[in-house]
Amino acid sequence: MNLQHIFRKGTDSEAPTLLLLHGTGGDENNLLPLANRIYPGASVLSVRGNVLENGMPRFFRRLAEGVFDEEDLVYRTQELHEFLDQAAAMYQIERDNIVAVGYSNGANIAGSLLFHYPNPLKGAILYHPMVPRRGIALPDMSAIPVFIGAGTNDPICTAQETEELNRLLTEAGADVTVHWDSYGHQLTVKEVEASAAWFTEIFRK
Repeated sequence: MNLQHIFRKGTDSEAPTLLLLHGTGGDENNLLPLANRIYPGASVLSVRGNVLENGMPRFFRRLAEGVFDEEDLVYRTQELHEFLDQAAAMYQIERDNIVAVGYSNGANIAGSLLFHYPNPLKGAILYHPMVPRRGIALPDMSAIPVFIGAGTNDPICTAQETEELNRLLTEAGADVTVHWDSYGHQLTVKEVEASAAWFTEIFRK
């Protein structure tokens, strides 16, 4: 259990556990209010990234803005995958009933889990994600629902990037829903509300 984290048991034992993954410079506390907006009855596992960039926590290294250190990305993805196995055993949560909720860098590491492992998550809410890796064979993602929150004016995660990620996930079999806002890279109330409605429709109807 080498990742700093917070676990909070929920009141709905059948609901998926929300895996919270912050953006650059955040920590395990940042997205806790978001979990209450998405589904207040869910258990929460909120994780802090193990990499520092100028003192700011991240989940993997990058070489420049939008340029990932792929070797470190693969290593840190494996680290997170193993952590989830350990956390499921420690906190007695169902390993196959975890939905990731990630913003920016956190969305990218969640996307990397989907790209590198078969069925690592029950689903994912990705706010402003990029394509984790290109040119690799993706596992079968049949029946994995994915929500993507995107900004039409996002300078970091462009509309073209979002469309490419949508295509790659869909071609791998994922059931993808994309919500667009006419803003930049910031997380908006509208996309949080849309993701909460999506979560309820998919997992709690």
